[in-house]
Amino acid sequence: MRFVETELSGAWLVEPEPVADARGSFMRTFCENEFADRGLETRFVQHSQSHSILRGTLRGMHFQLPPHGEVKLVSCISGAIYDVVVDLRPASPTLYQWVGVELTPENRRQIYVPEGFAHGFQTLTDDAVVSYMISRFYAPMASVGVRYDDPVLAIYWPLQPTAMSDRDRAWPLLDGGS
Repeated sequence: MRFVETELSGAWLVEPEPVADARGSFMRTFCENEFADRGLETRFVQHSQSHSILRGTLRGMHFQLPPHGEVKLVSCISGAIYDVVVDLRPASPTLYQWVGVELTPENRRQIYVPEGFAHGFQTLTDDAVVSYMISRFYAPMASVGVRYDDPVLAIYWPLQPTAMSDRDRAWPLLDGGS
């Protein structure tokens, strides 16, 4: 696996390196030793998938409050998504900065989302399936978010959203407005 640190300290692109032959290919998508060597989370207690039917579906920007903060390892296993992570760590020099990457089954990339970051994505195709390995169990009382269109963040989304939950539309703005 190849690990590429993004501009946001702690957020990584993980690029599996397939070995191919006449049968097809094989690749590791997680290795405890390789993650631990970089000081990354190695314990994932929950593995989830989301399926989005329509191109342009937007999910996010989600995170869990301490002490329930979580690390995610996210990949797209069908279709294509534009995945975004936002640094929300109060003492971080990159507070409110974001990184967006395209994840597809063909590019095999994964994004490592550290604790203290919001995460969301927009589908670039119909029928996109996203896989998440998550370091903490879901805690509904700690599950919060920020608005996908918050002007403080100024996140670029490639498409006009076609589907989104009411909850995601209603997250508060960072400056306290609505």
